[in-house]
Amino acid sequence: MRIVIAEDDTLLREGLNLVLRGEGFDVVASVDGSAAFLAAVEEHRPDVAVVDVRMPPTHTDEGIKAAVAARLAHPELAVLVLSAYVEQSFATDLLAGGAKRVGYLLKERVGRVDAFVEALHRVAGGGTAIDPEVVAQLFAQRRTGDPLEKLTPREREVLSVMAEGLGNSAIAKRLFITENAVHKHIRNIFFKLGLTPDDHTDRRVAAVLRYLESA
Repeated sequence: MRIVIAEDDTLLREGLNLVLRGEGFDVVASVDGSAAFLAAVEEHRPDVAVVDVRMPPTHTDEGIKAAVAARLAHPELAVLVLSAYVEQSFATDLLAGGAKRVGYLLKERVGRVDAFVEALHRVAGGGTAIDPEVVAQLFAQRRTGDPLEKLTPREREVLSVMAEGLGNSAIAKRLFITENAVHKHIRNIFFKLGLTPDDHTDRRVAAVLRYLESA
């Protein structure tokens, strides 16, 4: 798997480089700014980009803007964004173009190598990887009166784990319920959110975006 890293903190950038190479990934470029990141994506056409949200010169949203631009230019590119904090607008900006092959992790998660590597494989495989803390905080900020209020506590729990990018079997293991129960809860979520079967819409993605947008 070919990876480009964009992180302005030298220690973290080199640490990511060492960890990923040690896990057998091919790090084709490691850069410290958004312009260099976009150039590296054009030159190397990586499978996955690992991008810091805040990069020079203003350390605000250069990273997320570059990630969105890279995805627009190369829709097949998987992007895993790293952030020191939960920043809702950045999460929704990234997911607005479609919640496939994208991830949003807090930087503290990088220290848990197994979880970080799993997230990389998940986004590279076409899935999503949203940090559990991001999910928890977005749910906590949810407005009253939105469609998600129709969901039962268990359905909200299933949706929150689904938002992390887990499949039905992984959700069942996390919540200690059967896969049949997960399937039933997800079917109810789709119904209550008005997500009918549609060849042009991934209902799991739509459900995750619905809850992100309502936070």
